Amino acid sequence: MKLVLAEPKYLKESVSIISELVSEARLKITGDAVELVAMDPANVAMVIFKLLNSSFVEYKVNKEESIAINLSNLKQILKRAKPTDMVTIEIDPTNKLKIQFKGETVKTFLIPIIDFEEKEQKIPDLYFPVNIQTSSSLFSEVVEDANIVAESVIFSIEKDRLNIHAGDELNRAHIEIKADDNTKIVNEAKDKVKAKYSIEYLKKMISGSKLADSVTLQFNKDYPLRLDYKAVDRMMLSFILAPRVEDE
Repeated sequence: MKLVLAEPKYLKESVSIISELVSEARLKITGDAVELVAMDPANVAMVIFKLLNSSFVEYKVNKEESIAINLSNLKQILKRAKPTDMVTIEIDPTNKLKIQFKGETVKTFLIPIIDFEEKEQKIPDLYFPVNIQTSSSLFSEVVEDANIVAESVIFSIEKDRLNIHAGDELNRAHIEIKADDNTKIVNEAKDKVKAKYSIEYLKKMISGSKLADSVTLQFNKDYPLRLDYKAVDRMMLSFILAPRVEDE
């Protein structure tokens, strides 16, 4: 296996974001992509990551590999990569992950491949009558606004408008996002759709805005939320977040 990246940003930022939710995970390296599917320790959020082979200037995979690593360690190493560095990833003969940066200098790091007993995570098959595509920076702003007054946020859909509510009688925020040139809303729900989600988790997920200009939100009544950040022919970073169902 030999993978060479000329643009480390997508791997570097993705690992940094994922490591906020998951400390250890298994990377599956197939002929098409480097993939990761993992649950956070509280089983509240799932992260799905795919870095396509078209992101690499060299992508040599003789057989499918599955390697478990400590993401915090990988994050710290990838932080040292400069935007113009050529990044090479291989498995060392000592069965460690070898990461090399070539730029003004040549830096080589080795990190252990760990024993990881967690069963393989399956991406759930979910039905979403609501699909919203909007600016990732706009959605980040909304989450930060809601964070000022509350620990959770309610999304509800009304024809061609997304309503965001947060707070209580004392501190409250209400934000509307209407369908326009920058926001596409598809609402196939027959009844009113409303669901509540943790802002703590959303704040970690909206860092996906560093990787993609737009985000797709999908949800249903008291149902998981799915967020998708995609860079065409490069990567996909998705999150599935369980709803909060305690009393209003």
